Amino acid sequence: MKNLRVGVVGVGHIGSNHARLYAEIPSAEFTAVYDVDPITNRTIATKFRATPAGSLDEFIGMVDAASVATPTNTHYAVAQSLLMKDKHVLVEKPITDNTAHAAELADLAARNGLILQVGHVERFNPILGALEKHLTHPRFIEAHRLRPYSERGTDIGVVLDLMIHDLEVILHFVRSPLWSIDAVGVPVLSRSEDIANVRLHFEDGCVANVTASRISPERMRKIRIFQEDAYLSLDYQNQSGEIYRRVGRQIWRDRASVEHEEPLKLQLTSFIECASTGRQPRVSGSQATAALELAVKITKQIAAGG
Repeated sequence: MKNLRVGVVGVGHIGSNHARLYAEIPSAEFTAVYDVDPITNRTIATKFRATPAGSLDEFIGMVDAASVATPTNTHYAVAQSLLMKDKHVLVEKPITDNTAHAAELADLAARNGLILQVGHVERFNPILGALEKHLTHPRFIEAHRLRPYSERGTDIGVVLDLMIHDLEVILHFVRSPLWSIDAVGVPVLSRSEDIANVRLHFEDGCVANVTASRISPERMRKIRIFQEDAYLSLDYQNQSGEIYRRVGRQIWRDRASVEHEEPLKLQLTSFIECASTGRQPRVSGSQATAALELAVKITKQIAAGG
């Protein structure tokens, strides 16, 4: 079977990594890039042996599937243009900057029989898969996602920029309607919140406490899950984890066994497979829309509190 022609729209920090990995994946034919900055466009295309498209329309004619790694407020227009031309799309998170546009993209992909995958890359982190098989009935979840300040991503608040990763994972773990939200956030170096905390109560009794900061002196991406028979601790950054289980009247600790892989490469490989076979993606447009809807509710509560 002929390899899928793939390309990247928006080849800044994130998009250039998409380009690097597409050029390495054997099941893909990396054909084109498009960026509004002509120098970046030519540089990345040359570096990874692709063609620099002169416009989005020209780019669309060169690919069967594409990653969209442009600023969040352009995701809808770019992804819609690709889907309207029957191209499979992987759009970086958050899927869009509002839920109406996100739902529209999900509906458009479904109607046209196309793959719309969203870049919630932690779902492809090997440590998550290694520990997920031990998950039964979460009762309390605590997540921390911290990084130092950078201008990149500050067109949106930290909830949409960072916390949304953990919100999507938590919604995947806790299959229960949300009962209440209690959120607080503070802008420090940006116009929108740079640090935020939210406590989520679900109807089944599960509680999740989630913290995100982009003004931290350290980097951290951890999540801890407590359930009746075990406590699971995951370190996304180091791809390590521990399982504490009750065995009789004792607590046993096991280290998770995991084969380290680059999550983004696993995500892009999966996207190519889904686009080639029609298999549904791990994070679909509708799942990403649910995470976005929750993130928007949290940001609105933060804004109202401020």
